[in-house]
Amino acid sequence: MTPDEVARFLRSNPGFFEQYPGVLAQLQVPHPHGGRAIPLSERQLLSLRDRNRSLEGKLSELIHFGEENDTIGAKVHELAVILLRVTTLDGALGCIHGSLRDDFAVPHVAIRLWRGAGDQSEFTEVEEDVRGYATSLAHPYCGPSNDMAPATWFSAGSDHVRSLALVPLRDSESTFGLIALGSEEPRRFYPEMGTLYLGRIGELVSAVLGRVL
Repeated sequence: MTPDEVARFLRSNPGFFEQYPGVLAQLQVPHPHGGRAIPLSERQLLSLRDRNRSLEGKLSELIHFGEENDTIGAKVHELAVILLRVTTLDGALGCIHGSLRDDFAVPHVAIRLWRGAGDQSEFTEVEEDVRGYATSLAHPYCGPSNDMAPATWFSAGSDHVRSLALVPLRDSESTFGLIALGSEEPRRFYPEMGTLYLGRIGELVSAVLGRVL
């Protein structure tokens, strides 16, 4: 009788070990973490313990992610409350830069706007291909800075930036700007990361800047 035939027989006769309990008690299988043989019941218990440890690890990971999301969500809410109070462009830009640097711990922040005019650095001329790229973004970009033009917007810190997030600023009419966030850490912004909160920040900033430009 082949092993496949034995397996088929046991599946077709689930009451076999109830009729022959002595057979079950005599079964020996390899220990999962060693070469010695152990009773089947002990092997099942060890498997359950391993599974419980795995589930506990996954639960801890989910709790950690949930706590991180709660913290980020609270910071986005605080930013929204602050932006509701501003009435000038300088006030809005100051709040945005301060929140992203201090509350979100982003070391390098730059904003470029191609709607409106002013003597602020945010109105520095932006190449047409960068504007086109910003317009094409359906979601914020996260990944290596490589030779991307926005990675040069951080002045002296630009040489140290290794990862980048780009958040388009837009309203119902068009894309009118771009937020660039830079980090020296290669994995601070990476392609697989979620962009939900970055997108919400972009919507908040777009709304307030669209009002004061």
